[in-house]
Amino acid sequence: MARLCFPVLVVQLLLLIAGVAGGPWQEFLRPQSDVDNDVVGTRWAVLIAGSKGFENYRHQADVCHAYQILKKGGLKDENIVVFMYDDIANNSANPRPGVIINHPNGSDVYAGVPKDYTGNDVNVKNFLAVLLGDKSALTGGSGKVVNSSQDDHIFVYYTDHGGPGVLGMPTIGESLFASDLVATLEKKHAAGTYKSLVFYIESCESGSMFEGLLPANISIYATTASNATEDSWATYCPGGGQGEAPPPEFMTCLGDLYSVSWMEDSDAHNLRNESLELQYDNVKNRTLSWSHVMQYGDLGLNAQNLSLFMGSSDPANDSATVGGTDNSLRQLSSAVHQRDADLLYFWHKYRRSSDGMSEEARKELLEVMAHRSRVDKGIERIGGILFGTEEGPQFLNAVRPTGSPLVDDWDCLKAMVRAFEEQCGLLGQYGMKHTRAFANICNAGIGPIAMPNLASKACAAATPSAF
Repeated sequence: MARLCFPVLVVQLLLLIAGVAGGPWQEFLRPQSDVDNDVVGTRWAVLIAGSKGFENYRHQADVCHAYQILKKGGLKDENIVVFMYDDIANNSANPRPGVIINHPNGSDVYAGVPKDYTGNDVNVKNFLAVLLGDKSALTGGSGKVVNSSQDDHIFVYYTDHGGPGVLGMPTIGESLFASDLVATLEKKHAAGTYKSLVFYIESCESGSMFEGLLPANISIYATTASNATEDSWATYCPGGGQGEAPPPEFMTCLGDLYSVSWMEDSDAHNLRNESLELQYDNVKNRTLSWSHVMQYGDLGLNAQNLSLFMGSSDPANDSATVGGTDNSLRQLSSAVHQRDADLLYFWHKYRRSSDGMSEEARKELLEVMAHRSRVDKGIERIGGILFGTEEGPQFLNAVRPTGSPLVDDWDCLKAMVRAFEEQCGLLGQYGMKHTRAFANICNAGIGPIAMPNLASKACAAATPSAF
């Protein structure tokens, strides 16, 4: 009798399980890799777009998209800190007022995004204070900080222009140097206020923010859009490939290649099943034709599932699998240099302007190009004065061996940049590409005290300006 009843009980049990899909029985039967790891502690996130201006639409679009992923993953607004200048959604140039999209066929990603730090409150001091959980160091903003503890997991995403050893900020004359960022992360670790931290950076030369600097023993894993010497790329730009160009009313790029790649990968998969390493590989493969996505820090963390940092993903992706063709990202056929995306915008703005506005648009474009020329020539002249016209460019653009930081004396580098800008005008988002030149001057043993005189000679006709 017992033998006859046992199969019946099994069938009844299976029917019971099928009838409570989504309940505890489903969790019981799910493979361990698909369980949300019974996360102890709280997930935190810091999202920052370091630019302003409609020509930089894509950076705030990236951040808004990232917020929507985290929100769908179950993170609470009280644990997500957002930095964005917030001059895009309601900009007079926006063809869809109040809406921001991050894909040619994408939906609005702006709705519901917290405005924790906007306008001039998006600055280096506030960003580092938020990471440290130091409310006393804040000026303006919502006052929200990463008030984390030893069991918590933190995700940080930064998208903007950058240069060797530096990231941009929308506040005029402000930049975040790699030494200050890494020192803050080390201080966070010393305070014992997180269990693990993941940092994604989109910018040109973004690898230089961690190359030779980020320790492997402080439970921080980072990936960057490019290595320490190359540009990152904008995508979904006017003139892009089939299915990649934005709607015709847009004159600006909608996203950045590395950024939309990790976010579209996150949108498509069950984050409880996908590791940081697998996402790194997917993004690296998609961007390989343009830049080399890199990873730094504690590489042992890349075995962790994305859900540990981004939440448990959109419930619609619960059945999504990873591996094989199902996990691949559609390759993109077009991209634009991060530093040239603003020129593309101003060019299209000029082409489409009415007769009454064409001269203003033309002037805007020419001013941007003139600023680039002034900065380039100023740096070239400094190299010529120091090392000769033939050897100057080679010396200023020299790259140190892989694994070495950009510069030995970061205070020298910062002082060099300040002295140059006082004489020649602000580097701006384009001019940050030249920080390697200043670093190499410091590495040659030339102190910042020499820069005012050098810059004065090289940029005698320049006036302070930034675009």
